[in-house]
Amino acid sequence: MKKERSAPVIKKASFKERISALSNLPAFFKLVWQSSPQKTFFSFFFRILRSAMPVALLYVGKLIVDQVILLSTNPAGADTTYLWELVALEFGLAIITDALNRVTNLLDGLLGDSFSNYTSVKIMEHAATLDLEQSEDSEFYDKLERARQQTLGRTMLLSQIMGQMQDLISMVFLVTGLLAFNPWLIVLLILTILPSFLGESYFNSQNYSLTRSQTPERRELDYLRYLGASDETAKEVKIFNLADFIIGRFKRLSDQFYKDNSKLAVKRSLWGTFFSMLGSTGYYAAYVFIIMKTISGTLTVGDLTFLAGSFRQLRTLTEGILLRFTTISQGAIYLDDFLDFFQIQPAIVVPQNPIPFPNPIQQGFTFENVGFKYRHAQSWANRYLNFTLHPGETLALVGENGAGKTTLVKLLARLYEPTEGRILLDGIDLKEYDPEDLRLNLGVIFQDYLRYQMSLSNNIAVGNISEQDNEELIKRAAQGSMADILAEKLAGRYDQALGKRFNNGVELSGGEWQKVALARIYMKDAQVLILDEPTAALDARAEYEVFQRFAHMTEGKSAVLISHRFSTARLADRILVLEKGQLLEIGTHEELLAMHGRYAELFNLQASGYK
Repeated sequence: MKKERSAPVIKKASFKERISALSNLPAFFKLVWQSSPQKTFFSFFFRILRSAMPVALLYVGKLIVDQVILLSTNPAGADTTYLWELVALEFGLAIITDALNRVTNLLDGLLGDSFSNYTSVKIMEHAATLDLEQSEDSEFYDKLERARQQTLGRTMLLSQIMGQMQDLISMVFLVTGLLAFNPWLIVLLILTILPSFLGESYFNSQNYSLTRSQTPERRELDYLRYLGASDETAKEVKIFNLADFIIGRFKRLSDQFYKDNSKLAVKRSLWGTFFSMLGSTGYYAAYVFIIMKTISGTLTVGDLTFLAGSFRQLRTLTEGILLRFTTISQGAIYLDDFLDFFQIQPAIVVPQNPIPFPNPIQQGFTFENVGFKYRHAQSWANRYLNFTLHPGETLALVGENGAGKTTLVKLLARLYEPTEGRILLDGIDLKEYDPEDLRLNLGVIFQDYLRYQMSLSNNIAVGNISEQDNEELIKRAAQGSMADILAEKLAGRYDQALGKRFNNGVELSGGEWQKVALARIYMKDAQVLILDEPTAALDARAEYEVFQRFAHMTEGKSAVLISHRFSTARLADRILVLEKGQLLEIGTHEELLAMHGRYAELFNLQASGYK
């Protein structure tokens, strides 16, 4: 039976939490200012000018109406100069208002783009400082996904906050006129709009909670989109006939999202209609009151137009300000997701006074009772590791899948921090060195290397990206892995785009990609080379040639090889056998065979397949 997705656990944001979240706005505006100080300043400046326009237009309109009535009651010999001056003034104010609207909209758009780009870069920069273990955690991915969403969604928040400030200033001008006439109209206005404000506040809270609870499933939806429509997955989807399975799961998730979201949207629409009716009732009650005062002669017709227009605009502004306040306070809660991401700090840090990396290495890397357990894992990935990787030594790691081989080399590269024990380099704890300095002296290629949708040259240069313009070094690195032979076959040679994602790209075979990836380790003069299944996709002849070149180019260097091929492992000076994360055997090929232990069993098992 298929397991149905359980209903999302919705964490509701209280009114107090939304008010508290407004404390995020100073940090938000600091980022906005940093993204573009000039555009931020002018956006505020023009909005202040724009905020005075509504009351100015209404007052000039009042003067025009009163002047028209005056002239119509005394037509003989009337001077219309003042009237036309007022009309010209109103026309000028209308032109200025339109221009200010366009300028502020333009600045909002440009500032939003600047902010989105700036914060996207900030996220990538911060993500690059975090530990590999953090990036492999699902909770981290949820935070990262929410932070990414905020880089786009917060541009709307920026526009809303600026609009709020503009409307508040306009409101001050309009309130002044109404207070002079009758303060009770302001009370009536607030009473009729308050229910709408509370309703929107409630539904914004519900929407935030629902969206947050759906984050893991939305990531799954994005993954299903990728599986169902990608050149990288197309062959397996077709060969295993997975299209219906993927589409079916996508539809179940998306239909559930639609059901949850539409249910909330319908409720919001129904209550919104009711609250809007209350607001309209309040407006027309005030309108009737003003009309009665005009009929009685207390007010002029110009006063009627001014007050009715002021009340109407004030109602619209007040309603907008209150409703936008709930959106802004809700957006400020979303900022928690964005700002929380930057509060994540790496466990692997640079020491205050790092020790320079030894050149050359004198004693090597020593593992002293090293153990590592993944976060939330029940069992140890590695434990009780005690051995030394000597300078200039090639050490092979062998063992069945899941034995902890890749985890061990990640500990060596300090991508992970040991849970227990310590790793020494020339007798000094690895923590005393700068991690970046350490990795500059390591050349590492993992089994799951990336196939960059870039040129051949860039694909090789990523091994030492600071040398991306060094054509001689790139070609020499390609020779080390036989990628130079591949370059000769490509139409664009080293400038040839690889992969099918972009125009004119050429897809490579698995073995060809592996040669490209292997070239990366030769891009820098690393003292230690780490190769995780370096020749898994190569045929026997290519593997032999690659290792002949490898032996030549790594003379005097230390190397760690992970391989399931014992023809590769026996080339190492020593072989370390792992089982369930622990060191089971260590020695030369001949020594291990003589022990008749686990290595000898695996070697003979593989060798029997060639007899």
